[in-house]
Order: sequence, then structure tokens, then C-alpha cells
Amino acid sequence: MKLGRIIEYVFFFGLLLLAGYMVWLIMSPFLTALALSVIIVTICHPLYLWLRKVVLRRNKSIAALAATLVVLTVIIMPLVLMSSLVVHEIVTFYQELDAGTGGIQTQISNIESTIQSLIPGFSIDLATQLRNSAEWLTGNLGAIFAGTLSTLFIFFISLIGCFYFFRDGNELLQLVIKVSPLPDDEDRIILNRLARAVRAVATGTVLVAIIQGSLVAIGFTIFGIERAILWGSLASLGALIPGIGTTIVTAPAVVYLFATNELFSAVGLLVWSMLIVGLVDNFLGPYLISRGNNLHPFIILISVLGGISLMGPIGFVIGPVIITLFVVLLEIYDQYVVKEESVVDIGVDI
Repeated sequence: MKLGRIIEYVFFFGLLLLAGYMVWLIMSPFLTALALSVIIVTICHPLYLWLRKVVLRRNKSIAALAATLVVLTVIIMPLVLMSSLVVHEIVTFYQELDAGTGGIQTQISNIESTIQSLIPGFSIDLATQLRNSAEWLTGNLGAIFAGTLSTLFIFFISLIGCFYFFRDGNELLQLVIKVSPLPDDEDRIILNRLARAVRAVATGTVLVAIIQGSLVAIGFTIFGIERAILWGSLASLGALIPGIGTTIVTAPAVVYLFATNELFSAVGLLVWSMLIVGLVDNFLGPYLISRGNNLHPFIILISVLGGISLMGPIGFVIGPVIITLFVVLLEIYDQYVVKEESVVDIGVDI
């Protein structure tokens, strides 16, 4: 290769790397918003296709606008409301623990007295343990909603992204397929598998956990447990733990109600947990999870916690999706690279 051609390549790829780095710096503040948009559009794309069939003249813009409004009403607004309520509950809970005030302090004393009456000599500083846990949650979640304006701006960008990804997403995918060095058929297989995996983990494990946590919060509200939203959010995390589920929250609550002679509430919450919450766990959960999600529950739990630490409440969904993306890419690498090279090697040996 001639020296001049080498210089041209070095200059071109150096300029490409510099431009790519500048693009990264420009786009990085909005990565969370864009990731949320991509996930929502991937999940709701069948809805957009249906709207495209029924709107006037199959207009893409009208269908995309209608789908975006549905996303705003059904996903974005509830997500903002739930996240804000959970963070407010956590911050208030931590402040009460730190100041030693509020009804929670009396309840903690009652719980410790009950435990010591059952197990003499056993000592547990429950207030300190809860304070440390609340401090960790406050540090990871509180900053997300410290500035309401910035949070609303992120969701606003996500909403705009949803509209354009709905309308022009197919053209963007075709551009990705065209630029990719892999054969077009393999690119389409990869994208289809990723889409199925995203829908499976979002509408399967994560959605079921959110539904169970919401039902636990409703049950706690009905039967007089304070901080129902906070405990419901913890129940959502518990629902991701194999073999334990929401009982990590509901069982202590039922025991506490029995210990404080709230028999009606204790029996009511027990029945609610077994029938209503258990119905979702035993029937809806297996149905949704069986639709293609092969990610281990423990990995999902870790990805949820890591996603929350990295991205705030949005990480509850984005964390498992990123892990799923990585796993699918590994599977595709094994299927289309390793096995293909093995076949070539066998052919050479023969």
C-alpha cells in the first residue's frame, strides 16, 4: 500500500474517532432518556403497528403521535408518579429515623420488645439497621429527584424520542443494518432476538414484580400499615428473589399485626397476600416469563439493584435490559462466530 494511501486512512479514522468522541460527549447527558425511549418503543411497537392500520391514510406521524400519547398516559406519567412517591417516602423515612421522631420509632421499639420477649437476651438495633438501609437508598435515589426540573426534562426528552423512534425507527434500523459489517440476514436475526428479549424481561419479570409490589402497597394501605408505598417498592425487589418473593415484606408485616393484637388486619393482610398477590405470582408470572425470558432471577435482581444505583428509578427496567442485551450478544457470538469457525476448522481437517 502506498504511503499516501496510508496517510489518508490514518487521517480519516483519526477524524472519525475524534468526531465519535465529540458525539459521545454531546449525547452522554441524554443516554438514560434515549435508552428509556428505545426500551419503550421496543415494547410498544406492536401497538404502533396496530395504530398505523387504523389511523387516517395509515399516516406514520399520526400513528406515532397516538402511540406516544398512550405511552405518556400509561407508562411515563405513572412511572414519574410512582418514582416520586417512592423517593419521597424513602427520604421522609430516613429523616424520621435520623431524628428519632415519628410513629416509626414507636413501632421499632414495639418490634424489638416483642422479639426480646420471645427470645430473651437477644439484642438487635433495628433502628440503626433501617437507618443505614434508608441512607443507602436515599443516596442512590434522592439525587435523581433533587431537581424536579431536570427529572421532568429527562422524561420530556424520552417522550420526544418515543415519537421519532416510533415514526422513523424502521429507517434507523435499516441504516444500522446497512452500516453493520455482518450479513444483513444475521443483522435482522440479532435485532429480532434482542427485541424479543427486551419484551420478555420488561413485560415478564420486571412487570410482574412491579404489579406484585403495587398490590402489596394496596394491601398495606387497606390494613393500616404505614409507609405502604415504601414497603411496596421493597416488595417489588423481593419479588425478584427466587423462592422468597414478596413474603420478605408481607410476612413480617403479618407477624407484627398479630403481635400488636390487630387480628382482623393481620388475617386480612394474610389472605390478601396469599390470594391476590399470590395469584399474580403463580399464574400471571409464569405465563409472561415463559414468553422468552431465560435470564436467571438472581442475575435480574443484581441488575435491578445495579441499575438503580447507576441510573436511579429508571434503572429498575434498564438494568435487566442491558444485562439481557449482553447475554443475547454472547449467545449470538457463540452461534454465529464460534460454531461457524468450528465448522470451517472441521472442513479443513477433513
